[in-house]
Amino acid sequence: MSRSLRQTIAETKASAARSMAIALPAHVAPRAPAPGGHRIAFLIYRGNPRCGGQGVYTRHLTRELVNLGHCVEVFAGPPWPELDEGVGFTPVRALDLYRDPDPFRIPAPREFTSLADVSEFAVMLAAGFGEPLAYSMRIAKLLRHRRSDFDIIHDNQCLGTGILKLHRWGWPLLETLHHPITVDRSIALDHAETAWRRFTTRRWFGFLRMQVRVARQLPAVLTVSHNSKADINAQMHVPLERLTVVPVGVDHTVFRPYDDVVKRPGRLMVTSSSDVPMKGLVPLLEAIAKLRTERDLELVVIGQPKAKGRVAKTIERLGLSDIVTTISGVSDEDLARLYGEAEVAIVPSLYEGFSLPAIEAMSCSVPVVATTGGALPEVVGESGETGLLVEPNNAEALVSAIRQLLDDATLRARLGAAGRQRVMERFTWQVTARGTAACYDAILRHEPLPAAMRFD
Repeated sequence: MSRSLRQTIAETKASAARSMAIALPAHVAPRAPAPGGHRIAFLIYRGNPRCGGQGVYTRHLTRELVNLGHCVEVFAGPPWPELDEGVGFTPVRALDLYRDPDPFRIPAPREFTSLADVSEFAVMLAAGFGEPLAYSMRIAKLLRHRRSDFDIIHDNQCLGTGILKLHRWGWPLLETLHHPITVDRSIALDHAETAWRRFTTRRWFGFLRMQVRVARQLPAVLTVSHNSKADINAQMHVPLERLTVVPVGVDHTVFRPYDDVVKRPGRLMVTSSSDVPMKGLVPLLEAIAKLRTERDLELVVIGQPKAKGRVAKTIERLGLSDIVTTISGVSDEDLARLYGEAEVAIVPSLYEGFSLPAIEAMSCSVPVVATTGGALPEVVGESGETGLLVEPNNAEALVSAIRQLLDDATLRARLGAAGRQRVMERFTWQVTARGTAACYDAILRHEPLPAAMRFD
């Protein structure tokens, strides 16, 4: 037996043993609705609370919906979400093929218990991402006989064929689509350096065909910015009359200035949940390399770049390992305190459907440098008034804006204060919950969706 085969068998056995040792979390019953409240089945195929914005969206939106008097039960796949008191939870079992410490693992035969499991694994073998389809198959089976338990389903960007099946069975349904993943695919393909990389990128994003097909047939789609609304209409051909805008929020009681936090001169901060070209970390690192030749500074990266990935290689190539610190797994309060220590926060993304890092920093009264990619101007506001905006993928533009803020304490203070005020007026989770509940009301009354959340 070859070493590689022996190693594969050993790794498969270790992974299977790990799976057998992992117990599903317990079911948590939701708080009953107040008079007039709705009973909501909230779906999220991947509940990770620390990676990407969807876990954050789920936790805070469901909490505020419960505070409004609604009954919410979250049906989530692994990694499991963090949820607040009063929010119900039903774990949806999955193979969890991309988990740490054995991503892209081979499950043992006894782990396959359904057609959804076979589908999930087969798509991975074909270099694709099968979680949305597999989750939708599982959730359709789970909810098929629970129609009397809920008034409405709220799906958070799964868009699998099982979701469409639930709609066809007569369930009232609201879909959240944060931004069209067609943009992610286009940017990833633009940065693919080889024909093989372009091929594997297309394979990975194969689930998009399903999501586009499902999105076009759903009656009500909520997105988080006017930019995303326009892009979903243009790229996925969802009619505008089926789309509404409700921005996401920030917990302004946690993300705030702390009196005992001291600024660190020259500290910059960026939050990036994934090591992909769309997040713009490479041009930011190039800007940092330029700035360090003229001043002392450090960059704190909230996130964990892939070992030997594009970001790690760029840090090594530019000789930045002594001034770049990566941090992951921090609590919201610790994250807010890290923001508070920074003189400038940067959002260098090439595209964003919204931007939680931008409003988190603004809520902490930290001045923000962001690009004009996607919805960032809509979120940050007018350049020079509530932040500074620069062209995406332009290291020199980032250098100029960061330098301007580091050299002008008065400008930093003014933009920080104005950013906090903008968040308090527009981007709290209470605002998000009210807008979302208005969508539920319209769907259940068979009325048109509101065009967008109002701020009066």
